[in-house]
Amino acid sequence: MSDIEQKLKEIEEHAREAISKAEGIEHLNEIRVAVLGKKGTLKNVMKDMKNVSPEDRPKVGKWVNDARERIEEQMETVRSSIEAKLLEERLEAEKIDVTLPAKVQKTGHRHPNSIMLDEVEKIFIGMGYEVIDGPEIEYDEYNFTKLNIPANHPAKDEQDTFYITDDILLRTQTSPIQARVMEQGKLPIRMIAPGRVFRSDEVDATHSPSFHQIEGLVIDKNVTFSDLKGTLDEFSRKLFGEETKTKFRPHHFPFTEPSAEMDVSCFKCGGKGCRFCKGEGWIEILGCGMVHPHVLEMCGIDPDEYQGFAFGVGLERIAILKNEIDDMRLLYDNDVRFLNQF
Repeated sequence: MSDIEQKLKEIEEHAREAISKAEGIEHLNEIRVAVLGKKGTLKNVMKDMKNVSPEDRPKVGKWVNDARERIEEQMETVRSSIEAKLLEERLEAEKIDVTLPAKVQKTGHRHPNSIMLDEVEKIFIGMGYEVIDGPEIEYDEYNFTKLNIPANHPAKDEQDTFYITDDILLRTQTSPIQARVMEQGKLPIRMIAPGRVFRSDEVDATHSPSFHQIEGLVIDKNVTFSDLKGTLDEFSRKLFGEETKTKFRPHHFPFTEPSAEMDVSCFKCGGKGCRFCKGEGWIEILGCGMVHPHVLEMCGIDPDEYQGFAFGVGLERIAILKNEIDDMRLLYDNDVRFLNQF
């Protein structure tokens, strides 16, 4: 009995001394395992219980439990002290000086193209048009054939198309969306189709292999070229100012007949001639025309009953003109100093 009691006192003394000198939480855990673990010194004392008489075993067991409780109590006290010290050191290291100026949160800025597209969409939605989207990877049939541009047509060479296969390509215009909508046969149609298009152009101040177009289409009964002119007159006045005038020049597009290119009076000089319009008083804006009867037929619409007009404008072109940007490449440089001006 006396040997066990003495052994317990020695274990407790060594444990309490080690605990008081613990340098951290990890060191404390190592002491716990060495003293209280399954193979710890206190556990080894319990193995000697077989040499203790049955009537003395409860007393020895109480000695062991009391020693365990005292050791655990001291260990918890030291643990709390170490954790408090660590927290204090962390708070001191992470202290914030509230007198310092706050960090300025930089917010994003809308791109000139996005601003211009919203303005154009707002104008046409106000005239009763729908905004329709379509695939950028398109079939040759919709991009060319259904728009009255058959195989070996010169327009295919002019547009220098990015072909993926013989039948699949990156669309060169958003007109394929018009063909898809006409095929559905839900008439009348009043729509615009904005989107990204692709052509194999060299990058310079006015060209890019990837840019944006906005195509418009109206199909209904008794639609005339006068309706086209009235629509584009209204669009031009809303976009460039109420004093804006329009001028239509004959042109040729495979999918419209008759076709025209439209100019607007210079919104900087009022048509008098200036550096902006190169002294001409007019600025070319878009192409347009009456939908070719053969295009209507290929899309399942009777050209004797229905007529329509179409137009297409480059989004970058009107963004450049309205914002007086002299190089289209600036729109894609992502220079914050440039974008913050709009």
